[in-house]
Amino acid sequence: MNTMKSRPLVAGVDGSPSALHAVRWAAEEAGRRGKPLRLLHACFIPPVPPRVPVALPREYRDALVEQGHDWLTEAAAAAREAAPGVEVETELRTGIATELLVTESAQAELVVLGSRGLGGFSGLLVGSVAVALGHHGHCPVVIVRGRTPESAPPASGPVVVGVDNSANCDDAIDFAFAAAALRRVPLVAVHAWNDLSLDRGWPLLPAQLDFRLIQDEEARGLSEHLAAWRDKYQDVEVIERPVRDRPARALLKAAEDARLLVVGSHGRGGFAGMWLGSTSQTLLHHSSCPVAVIRPASDRRQR
Repeated sequence: MNTMKSRPLVAGVDGSPSALHAVRWAAEEAGRRGKPLRLLHACFIPPVPPRVPVALPREYRDALVEQGHDWLTEAAAAAREAAPGVEVETELRTGIATELLVTESAQAELVVLGSRGLGGFSGLLVGSVAVALGHHGHCPVVIVRGRTPESAPPASGPVVVGVDNSANCDDAIDFAFAAAALRRVPLVAVHAWNDLSLDRGWPLLPAQLDFRLIQDEEARGLSEHLAAWRDKYQDVEVIERPVRDRPARALLKAAEDARLLVVGSHGRGGFAGMWLGSTSQTLLHHSSCPVAVIRPASDRRQR
């Protein structure tokens, strides 16, 4: 049996509207990939019951578990409505969301999370969950966002990928091409370069550089880097966009009318420290579409 075919997509469930958007997105993606969907709720049970002045009508632990099952039931119904043909399973586990999701990612094809969590996934983007998955996750991670904090993710537009013309972004490029092919939409490849990144590679001051020449060279490098994927995905329309701009601003602009933004977890040049630095934080907080963060396969194998 080919075990790769059984690797599920995993979506975190916490009872929030954002998580339900993520569940629906994950269900539709599972349908496109022909994969099962696993809905996971992390139920954190405090080691010491809270001290309250009056007795609770039931055990605090039982109440949390019951609430978690209710959220999973609601999420499963939303997933089956979004993608009726997808196999959906649910699981409630006690523990810390960060640790459970990192462990779960080892057997998953994709982990999908909402951008504004409650319960076990509270403070997703500013807390430890997304950072831990970026550092230690074993599969790609998608943070589902919409045009506004409360809205569903966009269902139209191209796929956008950030390219730094290094091997570090190759897995992100492959993911983005595959995503565009599955959706039958164009792929916009954004390569951002600016004065600060040129200072490290050019001995001259930026004022002495011929930026038109540099633009041509950066565009040529982008085309050469994408050539192998163009051959592999010949049905995907590719729009190459080399721009003199900061990476975060260039990618956010490109994502304004996109349905998915794909970035590597780290890179060089303008995309250096993609996951840990300000670029990634800006994208995760302000992107108007879902953001897929792809760690290089070599990094995932080392952990």
